[in-house]
Order: sequence, then structure tokens, then C-alpha cells
Amino acid sequence: MSIKQQNADFVRTNLEKLYSETPIPLEHVDSYTLLIAVLLSAQCTDERVNKITPILFKRADNPHDMVLLSVEEIAQIIRPCGLSPAKSKAIHRLSELLLEKHNAQVPNSFEELEALPGVGHKTASVVMSQAFGVPAFPVDTHIHRLMYRWGLSSGKSVDQTERDAKKLFPKSTWNKLHLQIIFYGREYCPARALDPEKDFITREINAFKYVPVEAFKKNK
Repeated sequence: MSIKQQNADFVRTNLEKLYSETPIPLEHVDSYTLLIAVLLSAQCTDERVNKITPILFKRADNPHDMVLLSVEEIAQIIRPCGLSPAKSKAIHRLSELLLEKHNAQVPNSFEELEALPGVGHKTASVVMSQAFGVPAFPVDTHIHRLMYRWGLSSGKSVDQTERDAKKLFPKSTWNKLHLQIIFYGREYCPARALDPEKDFITREINAFKYVPVEAFKKNK
């Protein structure tokens, strides 16, 4: 077994000890509300999305009601999430397409999801894994950063990070593990002001050698 695989196994084992339960961070009630929440989360925190979606979903929590709202009305509601002009157009148009092509249902295939406006591979991966239980490994900034920091990926691109993660971790763990890595990144291993005493995974696998010195500087 390679050192990289040993480190990956160490990461997986300890994340399971820390986070045996992995609640989905974005509040939702079905595949449609999850899709909209994930779309809104682009360049926005889950916490902020969870404050805005109840307001939006009170007006429209299904494609039928969403298309009755104008793009401008949607944009006004979701403005705190950022990128509201583009996101509101995508939400309105994808809702129209769900009615036109999918009988008002969110499709459960990567190809059909990624054909919807505003839905990239990461968003599709989240929906496939968390709404439909299909093994997927969505890579966000936390996962991309930690996979590189732990020496498990080259960090060249999120696509490469996803491929590396899928090679190193058992397929049966993907849907839970990607959330566990996100939780660890937020709690133990922030992008700045690293703490080697707290970040025990990075310390134990001797992966701080991959981290720029500047990352250890405390935020002022």
C-alpha cells in the first residue's frame, strides 16, 4: 500500500470518528428545493443561503409556483446570496425546463442536471448524492484545499481533485466523506491562521510541508 493510500485511509478513519453523522448543511425538503439551495450557495455561505431559502420557498417551493414569479421578484429575494441577476435567471429558466421536459421533476442523471441553466458538475454531484443517493464526490473549496494540503491531490484543478478522491476512497464512502471533509475544514483546518495543534490530521500525516508559510500567520 502506498503512503498516499495509507494517508487517505487515516483521513477517512478519523473523519468517521469525528463526524459519524453528516447532516446536509443546506436546508431543503425535496430534490427541487435542494437544487435551488445548492445553486444559491455558489460564492455564498450555507448559513446565508439557509436564511434566504425560507423566504423564497414561502413564495415558491416547486417549479409551478416559481415560474409564476418574475425574474426580478426572484432576484430581489435572493440578492443577499450574491450574483442575483444570473442566479435568478437560472432559477426561473430551469424551473420552466423542469415543467417543459421533466414533468416538474428534478432529473436524476448527471447529463440532464448539467443541461439545466446554472447547474454545473459540482451542483449536479451534490443533488445526485444527497437527493438521490447516487455515489458522487462534489468538490468544493474546502475539499480542493484539503486534498492538496494532505498531499492527496496535485491541486491543479477541481476536476483532478475529484478524480484523485475517487481513486483513493471507497465508492461506498463518497456521499458521506465529502461532507466530513467540509466539516473538518471548517472546524479544524481553515484556509488561514492554521493551528498544527488543532489540525491533527494534517499534523499526523506530516502534510504541513505542503502548506505555504504564509498560511500559518494569524489573522489580524
